[in-house]
Amino acid sequence: MCRLFGLSAAPRRVRATFWLLKAPDSLSRQSRREPDGVGLGTFTAAGTPLVEKQPIAAYEDRLFAQEARERESETFVAHVRFASTGGLNMRNTHPFEQHDRLFAHNGVLEGLDELDHELGDYRRLVHGDTDSERFFALITARIDRHGGDVTAGITDAVGWIADRLPVYALNLILTTATDLWALRYPDTHDLYVLERAAGGAQGDQRLDHAGHRGIRTSSTVLTDYPAVVIATERMDDDPGWRLLAPGELLHVTEHLAVRSSIVRDSPPRHLLSLADLNETAAASQTER
Repeated sequence: MCRLFGLSAAPRRVRATFWLLKAPDSLSRQSRREPDGVGLGTFTAAGTPLVEKQPIAAYEDRLFAQEARERESETFVAHVRFASTGGLNMRNTHPFEQHDRLFAHNGVLEGLDELDHELGDYRRLVHGDTDSERFFALITARIDRHGGDVTAGITDAVGWIADRLPVYALNLILTTATDLWALRYPDTHDLYVLERAAGGAQGDQRLDHAGHRGIRTSSTVLTDYPAVVIATERMDDDPGWRLLAPGELLHVTEHLAVRSSIVRDSPPRHLLSLADLNETAAASQTER
């Protein structure tokens, strides 16, 4: 199953160190569930997106994913991919960039021909083969339709897909240079939020989060400053982790205020089960 991670410390730019394949279990265990891509998205001080990513396969160098990268940003998004749609290449690796926004997705949606038709001219934003990048392009189109309102754009796009296309899961993280959005829909996969006080639960600890199956991040600066963290799993023993409700869209503003709303209170009209997916897609959505 793909791993999502997002962090906002806005309005402060903070340094954080990422390892995209560093986890508590051994590398020998990790090698038996080799991911199909890893990526990290940040923003420069000028607000320019910086995406570092690489498809990972058995014949490729794992060092990109294993070595530490220290980056400074107000918002961060990281992704470990297990492919459901699209080959193992750079253009299919998350996060994706459109209109100075970054996006990563965990899930599967079908009916891509119908989605391509709906995208119209926005199909030009899609450079790869994935359902995820098409989903992002529809969000971009709907954001434009709503005059740049990202929350309204995500809500509109999710509603259109839920009413018309077969859906397994649409969990996502979307970031700008100052804001972060996260959606859990429907209840297929987990997505957690931690509104972390400065120093964490004990008040004197740096951020040091390690998922059991991939992403690890550390930041000494967050001993002194608060942050909001989004992840597919609880990444430490802080009691503040909360599972997002199905259909819940979270918006972390440029001043670290957290706004939450249920943007879809019913399942997709055509909800896919694991048994409905092809072998590749089904394998991508199970725990590894």
